[in-house]
Amino acid sequence: MKKIISLVLCLLMLCSVLCVSAFAEEDRIPIVIWDYFETDAQREMMTMLLDGFNEFQDTYVATHEYVPFANYKTQLQLGMTTGEMADLLIMDNPDMPAFAASGLLADISDYLEDFDDIDLYFPGPMNSTTLDGAHFGLPFCSNCLCLFYNKDMFEAAGIDFVPSNWEELEKACEMLAACDAVSATPLGFAGVATEEGTFQFMPWLYMAGATYETVGSEDGVEAMTFIKKLIDEGYLSKEITSWAQTDVNNQFMSGAIAMQFNGPWQLPGIAANAPDLNYGVALLPAGDSGTASGLGGENLAVVNGDNVAGAVEFLYYYNQPEVMIAAQKIYGAFPSRSDAAADEYWTADPVQATFIEQLNTAVARGPHPSWPSISEALYTMLQEVVIGTKTPADACAATQAKIDAILAQ
Repeated sequence: MKKIISLVLCLLMLCSVLCVSAFAEEDRIPIVIWDYFETDAQREMMTMLLDGFNEFQDTYVATHEYVPFANYKTQLQLGMTTGEMADLLIMDNPDMPAFAASGLLADISDYLEDFDDIDLYFPGPMNSTTLDGAHFGLPFCSNCLCLFYNKDMFEAAGIDFVPSNWEELEKACEMLAACDAVSATPLGFAGVATEEGTFQFMPWLYMAGATYETVGSEDGVEAMTFIKKLIDEGYLSKEITSWAQTDVNNQFMSGAIAMQFNGPWQLPGIAANAPDLNYGVALLPAGDSGTASGLGGENLAVVNGDNVAGAVEFLYYYNQPEVMIAAQKIYGAFPSRSDAAADEYWTADPVQATFIEQLNTAVARGPHPSWPSISEALYTMLQEVVIGTKTPADACAATQAKIDAILAQ
């Protein structure tokens, strides 16, 4: 009889624990995060962050939902109308000013007063989270573009140099195209009609000496003329107009292209899916104004809704250097805090160090509240030149007129 009573008591205690546990889980306030991460490494990183946050505290429970990058801004605009919106957004940093100005994002300046060492964030990424002096989130990561090249193909084509300028880039393309042992298209970069296309295209403008505000200048025409020449010579495929950055890297891993413009977030994918690929990474080949790259990266943007405090709690968790380091090692980008970026994982590795060196010449897109419209004008110009519907000069002139009108608003 005593054994039966003891067994019953144990079962009751177990049920009590399970009920309390279930109640505690249900009693947590949900936090929904939207992201557009699509690689296996990026998804692994998000799982790690969510698990870590949910163990870090017991007030909130965070989940995430994937929204394709091509539809991301449309979904945000739709969510503003329907009210179906996340609490926290992974957001491409040039988009922050526009959505802050729209009222979608919450001013969290007062919350940040409780954060330690906020001054350790790099100025560029931190500034991308602000509008008119107010903060609407925190930087998530920073990155830029470099030149990836297939060493085996270079050796087969007799190329004993790494292109450091446009002349050498064209020469390498010529040698690759003339080599019977190399069937790959010499070069590839993303030219899709999204922000990815703008991000990968803008270094050409910077290296020629132009900016998004001066695309109609001689420097802007020079950049577009060089790209057109690469197309006409067969060194660059017209297919880039449908290639996102992941598509370009897939082409590179498969051996379909010999060189690519891409970022450090592709490194984990190459290590996992093409571990025997013999490749190198170098600074982007310099134009008349030297080498340059686009400053990329994401921010954590807080939605102006009912759960601002919960979203800020996630920021507080991510603000820890050890969390940033662990996340960005998986993701393949760089922490936006200087103390986290000083980790030897990045400084001691030659490939990672090349990206850090390139960051010194990386230029931000905008920032401007009307950046989405400016970006659309830029990637449309690229597509017109690549496809051949407009000459470089005509495309640059038409785009300059569009951007001038946007800036005058």
